[in-house]
Amino acid sequence: MARRRPPATSPEEREMQLADAAYDLAEEQITSGTASSQVITHFLKMGSSRERLEQDRMRHEVELMEVKKEQLEGQKRVEELFVNALDAFRGYSGQVVEGSIEEEQ
Repeated sequence: MARRRPPATSPEEREMQLADAAYDLAEEQITSGTASSQVITHFLKMGSSRERLEQDRMRHEVELMEVKKEQLEGQKRVEELFVNALDAFRGYSGQVVEGSIEEEQ
């Protein structure tokens, strides 16, 4: 008997519902011995050590990109702080700082 699910509220949720249904159907077919060769081949590939290694590699690449993004954002913040500090030092020494109130008067 099919499980009744609430309607999807987004395209992503709908996609996940359809994928779940496809996996359920494939499992039924494999269990009953009626699965096509394409279904069997798909799940054999998905369960292979090569596929697991590929999934791990992709996961690590995403993590690396996230770390690089964080580093770039941090570097940008440091550069902004450095510019602000230089402007403050110039102001303390009596130099006119571009965009400051003193310059506008």
